[in-house]
Amino acid sequence: MFYLLAEQGGIFNLFRYLTFRTGGAVLTAMIICFVFGPAIIRALKAKQKQGQPIREDGPQSHIIAKAGTPTMGGFMILLGLFVSALLWANLANPYVWVVLFVTGCFGAIGFADDYLKVTQASSDGVSGKLKFMLELLVGAIASYWLASLTGATLALPFLKDFLINMGVFYIPFATLVIVWAGNAVNLTDGLDGLAIVPVIIAAATFGVIAYLVGSSVYSSYLGVHYVSGAGELAVLAGAIIGAGLGFLWFNAPPAMIFMGDTGSLSLGGALGTMAVITKHEIVLGIVGGLFWLETISVIVQVVSFKLTGKRVFRMAPLHHHYEQKGWAEPTIVIRFWIIAVILALAGLATLKLR
Repeated sequence: MFYLLAEQGGIFNLFRYLTFRTGGAVLTAMIICFVFGPAIIRALKAKQKQGQPIREDGPQSHIIAKAGTPTMGGFMILLGLFVSALLWANLANPYVWVVLFVTGCFGAIGFADDYLKVTQASSDGVSGKLKFMLELLVGAIASYWLASLTGATLALPFLKDFLINMGVFYIPFATLVIVWAGNAVNLTDGLDGLAIVPVIIAAATFGVIAYLVGSSVYSSYLGVHYVSGAGELAVLAGAIIGAGLGFLWFNAPPAMIFMGDTGSLSLGGALGTMAVITKHEIVLGIVGGLFWLETISVIVQVVSFKLTGKRVFRMAPLHHHYEQKGWAEPTIVIRFWIIAVILALAGLATLKLR
Protein backbone atom coordinates (compact mmCIF):
# COMPACT_ATOMS: atom_id res chain seq x y z
CA MET A 1 0.00 0.00 0.00
CA PHE A 2 2.73 2.48 1.01
CA TYR A 3 4.61 1.57 -2.17
CA LEU A 4 1.99 3.45 -4.18
CA LEU A 5 2.85 6.67 -2.33
CA ALA A 6 6.21 6.70 -4.11
CA GLU A 7 4.40 8.09 -7.14
CA GLN A 8 3.83 11.31 -5.20
CA GLY A 9 7.56 12.04 -5.28
CA GLY A 10 9.44 14.10 -2.71
CA ILE A 11 9.95 12.40 0.62
CA PHE A 12 7.63 9.59 -0.50
CA ASN A 13 10.42 8.39 -2.82
CA LEU A 14 11.66 6.51 0.23
CA PHE A 15 8.91 3.97 -0.38
CA ARG A 16 10.62 2.94 -3.61
CA TYR A 17 13.55 1.49 -1.68
CA LEU A 18 13.37 -2.15 -0.62
CA THR A 19 15.64 -1.57 2.36
CA PHE A 20 13.41 1.19 3.74
CA ARG A 21 10.23 -0.82 3.28
CA THR A 22 11.84 -3.92 4.77
CA GLY A 23 12.80 -1.95 7.87
CA GLY A 24 9.27 -0.58 8.04
CA ALA A 25 7.86 -4.10 7.78
CA VAL A 26 10.03 -5.29 10.67
CA LEU A 27 8.96 -2.45 12.96
CA THR A 28 5.27 -2.58 12.00
CA ALA A 29 4.91 -6.32 12.56
CA MET A 30 6.77 -6.13 15.86
CA ILE A 31 4.69 -3.22 17.15
CA ILE A 32 1.44 -4.97 16.19
CA CYS A 33 2.48 -8.02 18.23
CA PHE A 34 3.51 -5.84 21.19
CA VAL A 35 0.24 -3.90 21.14
CA PHE A 36 -2.23 -6.72 20.50
CA GLY A 37 -0.26 -9.58 22.06
CA PRO A 38 -1.53 -9.19 25.66
CA ALA A 39 -5.18 -9.01 24.52
CA ILE A 40 -4.72 -12.06 22.28
CA ILE A 41 -3.15 -14.02 25.14
CA ARG A 42 -5.97 -13.08 27.52
CA ALA A 43 -8.60 -14.10 24.96
CA LEU A 44 -6.90 -17.43 24.27
CA LYS A 45 -6.52 -18.14 27.98
CA ALA A 46 -10.22 -17.50 28.47
CA LYS A 47 -11.09 -19.90 25.66
CA GLN A 48 -8.51 -22.53 26.61
CA LYS A 49 -9.06 -23.33 30.27
CA GLN A 50 -6.63 -26.27 30.19
CA GLY A 51 -4.14 -24.77 27.76
CA GLN A 52 -2.39 -26.78 25.06
CA PRO A 53 -2.62 -30.55 25.54
CA ILE A 54 0.85 -31.87 26.44
CA ARG A 55 2.20 -35.28 25.42
CA GLU A 56 2.02 -37.53 28.46
CA ASP A 57 5.10 -39.53 27.41
CA GLY A 58 7.34 -36.47 27.68
CA PRO A 59 9.64 -35.46 30.54
CA GLN A 60 7.67 -34.90 33.76
CA SER A 61 9.24 -31.49 34.30
CA HIS A 62 8.19 -30.49 30.79
CA ILE A 63 4.58 -31.58 31.41
CA ILE A 64 4.37 -29.63 34.66
CA ALA A 65 6.01 -26.49 33.28
CA LYS A 66 3.94 -26.29 30.09
CA ALA A 67 0.54 -27.30 31.46
CA GLY A 68 -2.06 -24.54 31.19
CA THR A 69 -0.15 -22.43 28.68
CA PRO A 70 -2.46 -21.37 25.81
CA THR A 71 -1.63 -22.21 22.22
CA MET A 72 -2.65 -20.69 18.83
CA GLY A 73 -0.15 -17.87 19.37
CA GLY A 74 0.53 -18.18 15.67
CA PHE A 75 -2.54 -15.97 15.23
CA MET A 76 -0.52 -13.13 16.74
CA ILE A 77 2.33 -13.81 14.32
CA LEU A 78 0.02 -13.98 11.31
CA LEU A 79 -1.73 -10.75 12.30
CA GLY A 80 1.55 -8.87 12.45
CA LEU A 81 2.91 -10.55 9.32
CA PHE A 82 -0.13 -9.97 7.09
CA VAL A 83 -0.87 -6.40 8.16
CA SER A 84 2.79 -5.43 7.81
CA ALA A 85 3.15 -7.15 4.43
CA LEU A 86 0.01 -5.56 3.03
CA LEU A 87 1.18 -2.13 4.16
CA TRP A 88 4.80 -2.27 3.02
CA ALA A 89 5.05 -4.74 0.12
CA ASN A 90 4.44 -3.97 -3.54
CA LEU A 91 1.09 -5.71 -3.96
CA ALA A 92 1.48 -5.76 -7.74
CA ASN A 93 4.27 -8.31 -7.29
CA PRO A 94 2.88 -11.85 -7.81
CA TYR A 95 5.50 -13.45 -5.55
CA VAL A 96 4.07 -11.56 -2.58
CA TRP A 97 0.68 -13.17 -3.15
CA VAL A 98 2.11 -16.67 -3.61
CA VAL A 99 3.88 -16.47 -0.25
CA LEU A 100 0.84 -15.00 1.49
CA PHE A 101 -1.37 -17.67 -0.09
CA VAL A 102 0.75 -20.52 1.28
CA THR A 103 1.22 -18.80 4.63
CA GLY A 104 -2.50 -18.18 5.05
CA CYS A 105 -3.59 -21.66 3.93
CA PHE A 106 -1.03 -23.44 6.10
CA GLY A 107 -2.03 -21.18 8.98
CA ALA A 108 -5.69 -22.18 8.48
CA ILE A 109 -4.77 -25.88 8.47
CA GLY A 110 -2.74 -25.39 11.63
CA PHE A 111 -5.54 -23.40 13.27
CA ALA A 112 -8.03 -26.20 12.61
CA ASP A 113 -5.61 -28.69 14.15
CA ASP A 114 -4.98 -26.50 17.21
CA TYR A 115 -8.71 -25.82 17.65
CA LEU A 116 -9.59 -29.50 17.68
CA LYS A 117 -6.79 -30.27 20.13
CA VAL A 118 -7.97 -27.59 22.52
CA THR A 119 -11.71 -28.26 22.27
CA GLN A 120 -11.23 -32.02 22.57
CA ALA A 121 -8.55 -31.64 25.28
CA SER A 122 -6.43 -34.12 23.35
CA SER A 123 -3.07 -34.08 21.58
CA ASP A 124 -4.90 -35.48 18.54
CA GLY A 125 -6.26 -32.86 16.17
CA VAL A 126 -6.89 -33.07 12.44
CA SER A 127 -5.85 -36.51 11.20
CA GLY A 128 -2.29 -36.67 9.91
CA LYS A 129 -3.38 -37.94 6.50
CA LEU A 130 -5.92 -35.16 6.01
CA LYS A 131 -3.42 -32.48 7.07
CA PHE A 132 -0.81 -33.86 4.72
CA MET A 133 -3.23 -34.04 1.79
CA LEU A 134 -4.38 -30.46 2.35
CA GLU A 135 -0.77 -29.28 2.58
CA LEU A 136 0.09 -31.10 -0.64
CA LEU A 137 -2.87 -29.45 -2.38
CA VAL A 138 -1.82 -25.97 -1.26
CA GLY A 139 1.81 -26.68 -2.14
CA ALA A 140 0.87 -28.00 -5.58
CA ILE A 141 -1.23 -24.92 -6.37
CA ALA A 142 1.61 -22.64 -5.30
CA SER A 143 4.18 -24.67 -7.26
CA TYR A 144 2.08 -24.60 -10.42
CA TRP A 145 1.66 -20.86 -9.97
CA LEU A 146 5.41 -20.39 -9.54
CA ALA A 147 6.26 -22.61 -12.51
CA SER A 148 4.37 -20.16 -14.69
CA LEU A 149 6.37 -17.28 -13.23
CA THR A 150 9.93 -18.56 -12.85
CA GLY A 151 10.06 -21.69 -15.01
CA ALA A 152 10.49 -25.33 -14.02
CA THR A 153 14.19 -25.10 -13.22
CA LEU A 154 16.43 -25.91 -10.27
CA ALA A 155 19.59 -23.96 -9.46
CA LEU A 156 22.56 -25.68 -7.82
CA PRO A 157 24.74 -23.98 -5.21
CA PHE A 158 28.46 -23.56 -5.96
CA LEU A 159 27.78 -23.51 -9.72
CA LYS A 160 27.45 -20.23 -11.61
CA ASP A 161 24.28 -19.73 -13.65
CA PHE A 162 23.69 -23.48 -13.86
CA LEU A 163 20.04 -24.50 -14.08
CA ILE A 164 18.48 -27.93 -14.38
CA ASN A 165 15.22 -28.09 -16.31
CA MET A 166 13.09 -30.39 -14.15
CA GLY A 167 10.13 -30.48 -16.51
CA VAL A 168 7.17 -32.39 -15.10
CA PHE A 169 9.11 -33.17 -11.91
CA TYR A 170 9.32 -29.52 -10.90
CA ILE A 171 5.85 -29.21 -9.39
CA PRO A 172 6.15 -32.36 -7.20
CA PHE A 173 9.63 -31.25 -6.11
CA ALA A 174 8.60 -27.69 -5.26
CA THR A 175 5.49 -28.99 -3.49
CA LEU A 176 7.56 -31.29 -1.28
CA VAL A 177 9.95 -28.45 -0.42
CA ILE A 178 7.07 -26.27 0.75
CA VAL A 179 5.33 -29.07 2.66
CA TRP A 180 8.56 -30.29 4.22
CA ALA A 181 9.45 -26.80 5.44
CA GLY A 182 6.06 -26.37 7.08
CA ASN A 183 6.19 -29.70 8.90
CA ALA A 184 9.87 -29.41 9.83
CA VAL A 185 9.27 -26.12 11.66
CA ASN A 186 6.22 -27.72 13.25
CA LEU A 187 8.34 -30.57 14.63
CA THR A 188 10.92 -28.12 15.97
CA ASP A 189 8.33 -26.19 17.95
CA GLY A 190 8.50 -27.91 21.32
CA LEU A 191 10.37 -25.70 23.80
CA ASP A 192 10.08 -22.03 24.73
CA GLY A 193 11.65 -19.97 21.96
CA LEU A 194 13.13 -23.01 20.23
CA ALA A 195 11.38 -22.69 16.85
CA ILE A 196 10.80 -18.96 16.49
CA VAL A 197 14.43 -17.83 16.68
CA PRO A 198 15.67 -20.27 13.98
CA VAL A 199 12.71 -19.12 11.87
CA ILE A 200 13.77 -15.49 12.35
CA ILE A 201 17.35 -16.42 11.42
CA ALA A 202 16.20 -18.33 8.32
CA ALA A 203 13.88 -15.48 7.31
CA ALA A 204 16.71 -12.96 7.63
CA THR A 205 18.93 -15.21 5.53
CA PHE A 206 16.36 -15.59 2.76
CA GLY A 207 15.60 -11.90 2.93
CA VAL A 208 19.24 -11.27 2.00
CA ILE A 209 19.16 -13.99 -0.67
CA ALA A 210 15.95 -12.58 -2.18
CA TYR A 211 17.39 -9.07 -2.25
CA LEU A 212 20.53 -10.29 -4.06
CA VAL A 213 18.76 -12.68 -6.43
CA GLY A 214 16.24 -9.98 -7.32
CA SER A 215 18.97 -7.53 -8.31
CA SER A 216 20.43 -7.89 -11.80
CA VAL A 217 23.63 -6.21 -10.60
CA TYR A 218 24.25 -8.32 -7.50
CA SER A 219 23.11 -11.58 -9.07
CA SER A 220 25.47 -11.02 -12.01
CA TYR A 221 28.36 -10.25 -9.67
CA LEU A 222 27.72 -13.32 -7.52
CA GLY A 223 26.92 -15.61 -10.45
CA VAL A 224 23.53 -16.60 -9.06
CA HIS A 225 20.35 -16.98 -11.09
CA TYR A 226 18.49 -13.68 -11.48
CA VAL A 227 14.79 -13.75 -10.60
CA SER A 228 13.15 -10.47 -11.55
CA GLY A 229 10.94 -9.17 -8.76
CA ALA A 230 12.18 -11.65 -6.14
CA GLY A 231 13.72 -8.80 -4.14
CA GLU A 232 10.25 -7.90 -2.91
CA LEU A 233 10.41 -11.02 -0.72
CA ALA A 234 12.83 -9.10 1.50
CA VAL A 235 9.82 -7.10 2.72
CA LEU A 236 7.96 -10.30 3.59
CA ALA A 237 11.06 -11.63 5.32
CA GLY A 238 11.14 -8.40 7.32
CA ALA A 239 7.49 -8.90 8.31
CA ILE A 240 8.31 -12.44 9.49
CA ILE A 241 11.29 -11.16 11.49
CA GLY A 242 9.26 -8.41 13.13
CA ALA A 243 6.31 -10.68 13.94
CA GLY A 244 8.74 -13.32 15.20
CA LEU A 245 10.47 -10.88 17.53
CA GLY A 246 7.14 -9.61 18.81
CA PHE A 247 5.98 -13.16 19.47
CA LEU A 248 9.29 -14.07 21.14
CA TRP A 249 8.63 -11.33 23.69
CA PHE A 250 5.75 -13.45 24.99
CA ASN A 251 7.21 -16.87 24.10
CA ALA A 252 10.51 -16.36 25.96
CA PRO A 253 10.86 -18.70 28.93
CA PRO A 254 8.67 -19.14 30.81
CA ALA A 255 6.38 -18.89 27.78
CA MET A 256 3.09 -17.05 28.17
CA ILE A 257 1.86 -18.58 24.90
CA PHE A 258 2.80 -21.21 22.31
CA MET A 259 2.61 -20.63 18.56
CA GLY A 260 0.97 -24.00 17.91
CA ASP A 261 0.51 -25.43 14.44
CA THR A 262 -1.13 -22.13 13.46
CA GLY A 263 2.25 -20.46 13.59
CA SER A 264 4.73 -23.25 12.89
CA LEU A 265 3.07 -24.61 9.74
CA SER A 266 2.49 -21.15 8.27
CA LEU A 267 6.01 -19.87 8.98
CA GLY A 268 7.62 -23.02 7.62
CA GLY A 269 5.45 -22.83 4.51
CA ALA A 270 6.48 -19.21 3.98
CA LEU A 271 10.18 -20.11 4.20
CA GLY A 272 9.74 -23.03 1.80
CA THR A 273 7.91 -20.85 -0.72
CA MET A 274 10.58 -18.16 -0.59
CA ALA A 275 13.23 -20.81 -1.20
CA VAL A 276 11.36 -22.05 -4.28
CA ILE A 277 10.88 -18.53 -5.67
CA THR A 278 14.56 -17.63 -5.27
CA LYS A 279 15.57 -21.07 -6.59
CA HIS A 280 17.55 -21.75 -3.44
CA GLU A 281 15.69 -24.88 -2.38
CA ILE A 282 18.94 -26.76 -1.73
CA VAL A 283 20.31 -23.85 0.28
CA LEU A 284 17.16 -24.05 2.42
CA GLY A 285 18.36 -27.53 3.34
CA ILE A 286 21.53 -25.91 4.70
CA VAL A 287 19.99 -22.85 6.33
CA GLY A 288 17.18 -24.98 7.74
CA GLY A 289 19.54 -27.77 8.76
CA LEU A 290 18.25 -27.62 12.33
CA PHE A 291 14.76 -28.36 11.04
CA TRP A 292 16.25 -31.27 9.08
CA LEU A 293 17.81 -32.71 12.23
CA GLU A 294 14.49 -32.57 14.06
CA THR A 295 12.65 -34.17 11.13
CA ILE A 296 15.21 -36.92 10.58
CA SER A 297 15.22 -37.77 14.29
CA VAL A 298 11.48 -38.48 14.08
CA ILE A 299 11.82 -40.53 10.88
CA VAL A 300 14.72 -42.58 12.29
CA GLN A 301 12.86 -43.15 15.55
CA VAL A 302 9.69 -44.37 13.82
CA VAL A 303 11.48 -46.58 11.29
CA SER A 304 13.78 -48.10 13.91
CA PHE A 305 10.93 -48.88 16.29
CA LYS A 306 8.79 -50.45 13.57
CA LEU A 307 11.62 -52.58 12.19
CA THR A 308 13.47 -53.55 15.36
CA GLY A 309 11.21 -52.56 18.25
CA LYS A 310 14.05 -50.38 19.57
CA ARG A 311 14.35 -46.61 19.81
CA VAL A 312 17.46 -44.78 18.63
CA PHE A 313 16.65 -41.69 20.69
CA ARG A 314 15.22 -41.54 24.18
CA MET A 315 12.45 -39.44 22.67
CA ALA A 316 11.82 -37.69 19.37
CA PRO A 317 11.99 -34.99 18.07
CA LEU A 318 15.64 -34.42 18.93
CA HIS A 319 15.14 -31.64 21.49
CA HIS A 320 13.13 -34.02 23.68
CA HIS A 321 15.99 -36.54 23.52
CA TYR A 322 18.26 -34.02 25.23
CA GLU A 323 15.53 -33.19 27.73
CA GLN A 324 15.36 -36.86 28.64
CA LYS A 325 19.14 -36.86 29.05
CA GLY A 326 18.77 -34.17 31.69
CA TRP A 327 19.80 -31.07 29.74
CA ALA A 328 18.16 -27.88 31.01
CA GLU A 329 15.66 -26.38 28.60
CA PRO A 330 17.55 -23.07 28.20
CA THR A 331 20.72 -25.03 27.40
CA ILE A 332 18.99 -26.96 24.62
CA VAL A 333 17.33 -23.88 23.19
CA ILE A 334 20.42 -21.65 23.13
CA ARG A 335 22.63 -24.39 21.68
CA PHE A 336 20.08 -25.02 18.94
CA TRP A 337 20.05 -21.27 18.25
CA ILE A 338 23.82 -21.34 17.85
CA ILE A 339 23.52 -24.21 15.39
CA ALA A 340 20.91 -22.22 13.44
CA VAL A 341 23.25 -19.22 13.19
CA ILE A 342 26.16 -21.37 11.98
CA LEU A 343 23.98 -23.04 9.34
CA ALA A 344 22.63 -19.68 8.17
CA LEU A 345 26.18 -18.39 7.69
CA ALA A 346 27.03 -21.57 5.76
CA GLY A 347 23.98 -21.02 3.55
CA LEU A 348 24.98 -17.42 2.82
CA ALA A 349 28.52 -18.57 2.01
CA THR A 350 27.18 -20.54 -0.95
CA LEU A 351 26.38 -17.23 -2.66
CA LYS A 352 30.05 -16.40 -3.00
CA LEU A 353 31.61 -19.87 -3.30
CA ARG A 354 30.97 -20.31 -7.03
